[in-house]
Amino acid sequence: MRDLDFSSPSTNQLELSRNVNDLQGLDTLRRAAQSGDKAALQEAAQQFEGIFIQMMLKSMRKAQDVMADENSPFNSEQVKFYRDMHDQQLANDIASRGSMGLAKVIVQQLGQLSEGYMPASAVRNDGNLSVVNRHTVNMIEAAQQAVLPQDNTSSYASKAYKGPAFSGPQDFAEQLLPAVESAAAQLGLEPKALLAQAAVETGWGQHMIHRPDGTNSHNLFGIKATKDWQGEKVLIDSLEFEQGVANKQKSPFRVYASFADSLQDYVDFVKQQPRYQHAVANSGEAQRYFAELQQAGYATDPEYSEKITRVMASSTLQELAP
Repeated sequence: MRDLDFSSPSTNQLELSRNVNDLQGLDTLRRAAQSGDKAALQEAAQQFEGIFIQMMLKSMRKAQDVMADENSPFNSEQVKFYRDMHDQQLANDIASRGSMGLAKVIVQQLGQLSEGYMPASAVRNDGNLSVVNRHTVNMIEAAQQAVLPQDNTSSYASKAYKGPAFSGPQDFAEQLLPAVESAAAQLGLEPKALLAQAAVETGWGQHMIHRPDGTNSHNLFGIKATKDWQGEKVLIDSLEFEQGVANKQKSPFRVYASFADSLQDYVDFVKQQPRYQHAVANSGEAQRYFAELQQAGYATDPEYSEKITRVMASSTLQELAP
């Protein structure tokens, strides 16, 4: 094992936490991590790498045990017990030297110490809501920007893009509520619930799909233009989730003449699709409706239903007059 630096009491205590028998050192690491100590983050990352290495050693030991002589005194349960303790301490020591580099990646992800570094947990924009953890929102926005044009002038003139169609969440909610009430009534769904779904799909109207000429597609629910769609459509980059991993894809989306047309098409789309009938049957309970909708494959985002539920609880919709 490497030599410990006893010149710094705090560093010494954190390094002692690598000893699998030092419970006091582990408690010191826990308290330091809670206080935001960067050294504690580094140490915790190294211990996680140690656990990973230990799992590899354990798998190798199992393969070795298959071929071992059961009658050998070196294959007893007592020997295995002390061998496993040795392997655990060995794994921690290897991790402390940064041999695999896993700890470094973990520190980058959790500590945000490298400029421009984005964790793999980033998903698409969900409306920039204050009720959502700020760190998660920032990562979501970063992922959304990955599929948006960076040049706000020249690129808009040549291809479809996503851009704002409302001044903010309040403007989005107030302008759409009258039309949403009519559509929601056809589904037996609470109007604010339907408004929440549109908010999640468009980021409170800040990421609406626009034609190359700058006119709004009015697509509030991210409905794609399948082969049976006879109306206008526009091709644009979008984030799709495959087995929980976000990927950028270019997909065709429906274009409507107005928001009212978009809402009516959504109602018809959900009511006419056999796979969504169970969701429609539970529209009286908004949370279950969206859970059933997600289960039926309406959206690929694994957190789709949860996001809509959080938007429904936002102050913007709670304070909106019925």
